[in-house]
Amino acid sequence: QVQLVESGGGWVQAGGSLRLSCAASSGRTFREAAVAWFRRPPGKEREFVAAISRGGEIYYADSVKGRFTISRDNAKNTLSLQMNNLSPDDTAVYFCAQTPRIAYFASRDYLANQAAYGTWGQGTQVTVSS
Repeated sequence: QVQLVESGGGWVQAGGSLRLSCAASSGRTFREAAVAWFRRPPGKEREFVAAISRGGEIYYADSVKGRFTISRDNAKNTLSLQMNNLSPDDTAVYFCAQTPRIAYFASRDYLANQAAYGTWGQGTQVTVSS
């Protein structure tokens, strides 16, 4: 069973930066999957943040475009999210997620849907104070 473990969350002031990491326990399945970050703000539903397809295409939510950068390292089985210019609206529990084996190309609509993902991390808290 594949496991995902997030790290790097914490507290930061508005305008600051944080870098989240997600380590996958299985390299083969990681390389054959699309991976993504979602977040659950306080009192709200979990929402899409960013995704990378198996072929390397990158998609972002409009709310984070230009501030967040998603990347993957298939050699190290890791997914990262560099978050800059953070605002209190970014406060949330952040989750990494991995699809089952998938084609190289997948659309933004597909990868922004939580139903595409079969494996989730436990989440890491990010708190941004004003």
